[in-house]
Amino acid sequence: MSNDQTIARSLGYLSLGLGLSQLLAPRQFAQTIGVRDRSDTTTLVRLIGARELLAAAGLLTSRNPAPWVWLRVGGDLMDLALLGRAASANDNEQDRVSGALAGTVGITAVDVLSGLGVSGQNGNGNGNGHGHGASNGNGRSVAGSGIGERIQETVFGGKPVRKSITIGRSPGEVYAYWRQLENLPRFMRHLEEVDELDERRSHWVATAPMGMRVEWDAEITNDIEDTEISWRSVADSAVRHEGTVRFVPAPGGRGTEVHVELTYQPPAGPVGVAIAKLTGEEPEQQISEDLRRLKQVLETGGVAVSEATRGERRLRQRPAQPLEPGESVTRGASPVGAR
Repeated sequence: MSNDQTIARSLGYLSLGLGLSQLLAPRQFAQTIGVRDRSDTTTLVRLIGARELLAAAGLLTSRNPAPWVWLRVGGDLMDLALLGRAASANDNEQDRVSGALAGTVGITAVDVLSGLGVSGQNGNGNGNGHGHGASNGNGRSVAGSGIGERIQETVFGGKPVRKSITIGRSPGEVYAYWRQLENLPRFMRHLEEVDELDERRSHWVATAPMGMRVEWDAEITNDIEDTEISWRSVADSAVRHEGTVRFVPAPGGRGTEVHVELTYQPPAGPVGVAIAKLTGEEPEQQISEDLRRLKQVLETGGVAVSEATRGERRLRQRPAQPLEPGESVTRGASPVGAR
């Protein structure tokens, strides 16, 4: 199976997952993307779900996926129009709707590129070079190949997320707090727990899009005291996850610049990435909030507390609690309370 066909098939699984969630739980889906529940919302979401399932059936069973990819493109344009209307309504959750709108724009781009790729390939499928694109001699459209590769690299390739923040604590304090990996769920909202197995290995549990839960083992690959920590998931993990955090003295003695570089790819691969974009749960959208919570923890001792429930995490605001006299933010402190 070619690159473009593999991507088209992944889009079929994306349509299948979205269609089922829209048909079976239309109200919850609408809430996820920030649309207020109205009398016509459930019916509209279910109609969109039926369209997604039709596209899924074609993409997963047809030998010629091109028409079904273009069906998705047409559906994307409808979705963009509907989300545009939702974004202008004051009674919707604007942040969530905007996130869903941005995710749909990205998915539309993927669908268009995939449609061009499979259409170019089908037009040149006999390998004689007389199709719509130039042939590389093996019956493969060069144009289609480039499109598929660009999709893989720009959308599904897991480009690193880079974020930074300045925290009013010394590099040694911030390093020590982060190095105690069990502290990470206290400010990383989508992490449920991190258990340190030994000096270098740890076990991570996190929530994922659409109410899923994923686990993996990671190992520290670089550890420079007060300066840098790097980690990555071990081989055969369900997810590919790696990151580096650097602790740099801020100019003028203002504390520490924390620079984070993170790469994360969910177990469903391209489908998981696309769903994360659609539901506003991709790492690029999360890490800035996580760093702001870390700043709150270390500077004020208080943060928006995450109360975990099985399959769902609700946030509630809690006034900042100053650290007790003599209590350290680096070892053993629990400024956000019991999880």
